[in-house]
Amino acid sequence: MKKLVGLLILICCISFSCERDDICTLDTVTTPRLTISFYSIENPEQQNPRNVARIRVQGVGNEETLPDLDGTKSRQIIQLPLKTTENTTQYSIYKNYRVDEAGNITAGNEDIITISYVTEEIYVSRACGFKTVFKNISMTVEDDGDRWIQIIQSVDDNQIIENENATNYNIYH
Repeated sequence: MKKLVGLLILICCISFSCERDDICTLDTVTTPRLTISFYSIENPEQQNPRNVARIRVQGVGNEETLPDLDGTKSRQIIQLPLKTTENTTQYSIYKNYRVDEAGNITAGNEDIITISYVTEEIYVSRACGFKTVFKNISMTVEDDGDRWIQIIQSVDDNQIIENENATNYNIYH
């Protein structure tokens, strides 16, 4: 009898001491991207975003373009990842991007934007680790004499990026 009670206690201890699996699911919010909507400079009161024809977005100093922003499609809204180890990120954004068969750029207007921010790490969970939140964000565009980006407007005065489901900046072109 004592052996049976001991065995039951042992089984109970083993079954109740197991921890649940820590899995970071795909719907867990992690480090958000900066969301930009494009609007017409001719009609700034218009509520609907306006396409940027054949948009190409590439990080300055990076050879790769962002997925789906390679100059083959038009977009009204883009999402840009920001560097979590630095306080600035630069992107080269082309409008009307075209290349010839040799790979030379034949058309397109390039503007370079600089995004400045302060990072803060926030604990998500043991499985997911930390995510980075971006605060005090500002965005500027270099003046090359031929800017297609006319106005950059923050949606909020004190811009914080905690999720990527809402627009953070409006760009008028």
